[in-house]
Amino acid sequence: MTDEAQAFWLVRPGQGALRTETLAPLSGGEVEVRTLFSGISRGTEALVFRGEIPESEYERMRAPFQVGCFPAPVKYGYISVGRVEAVDAAEDAELIGQPVFCLYPHQDRYRVPALAVHPLPAGLLPERAILAAQMETAINGLWDAQPRLGDRIAVVGAGTVGCLCAWLASRIPGCEVELVDINPQRAETAAALGVAFQDPATARPDADLVIHASGTSDGLVGALALAGVEATVLELSWFGSQAVSLPLGQAFHQRRLTLRSSQVGSLPLGQRARWDHRRRLQLALSLLRDPVLDALITGEEAFSDLPRVMARLAKAPGATLMHRIRYGDCT
Repeated sequence: MTDEAQAFWLVRPGQGALRTETLAPLSGGEVEVRTLFSGISRGTEALVFRGEIPESEYERMRAPFQVGCFPAPVKYGYISVGRVEAVDAAEDAELIGQPVFCLYPHQDRYRVPALAVHPLPAGLLPERAILAAQMETAINGLWDAQPRLGDRIAVVGAGTVGCLCAWLASRIPGCEVELVDINPQRAETAAALGVAFQDPATARPDADLVIHASGTSDGLVGALALAGVEATVLELSWFGSQAVSLPLGQAFHQRRLTLRSSQVGSLPLGQRARWDHRRRLQLALSLLRDPVLDALITGEEAFSDLPRVMARLAKAPGATLMHRIRYGDCT
């Protein structure tokens, strides 16, 4: 078995390349994973690729197995699904052959501690498991948002995280959920998820809860406009170094709105005593068994094409939601 691997690196802002790396020998309870699929987190990875991570966030934005530092050169990513091929410790032998999810960058083979991999639950296809990180973000967002039975909920921004938030919220009894986006093509995705879709101009006002995930200033302004009196607007977008201007001098105070942030790196206060990141990710994986979520995977290309693919998506993502990267045989 070779100790060489191919990894995707951001060489400089706007330019990526595949590099050959030598893997260190298995030790200390590590496992070796051969990648089947990875996913491109379009919003965050586009900011990284363009070099738009604020210097103040260089450390907080580090991915679990990131190598290098922002802005570049850096090996960045956190959506990897593979199969365990070897283990260091006998107690991990049951992992051999199992499909797993790991918060690892785009790389065809890697070695990590056994606790860093998450076996896929029965019924979850590896092809769909690339949605795990976004599902985890959506779960955290719903925990922070605290929707109630029967709420009218608007989700502004039909990207992958916004779609998952709308899908989760629609499963709460009595809740009326609208997925709001300027792109009419998202209506088909919403229909596949069983969620109502609206253009911003026709979205229902006076929502009990608004979740914003468009990643744009205009989207956040629209989210504030949809919120009812004393409602919460939950901000799930991360804008990187982009400045955001909001009309807080209009009806914001009179309507006593709450603008609240959510970030997947920290568990909400109400969950911290009982939950950890591993339990939350296991929940995310279990929720991905529903095949309707395949509607969120809008393209697939080979790992060998990743430098070109990343450049294209960072510049003009088009209708892309989750983009899947395929490695080798994938069987």
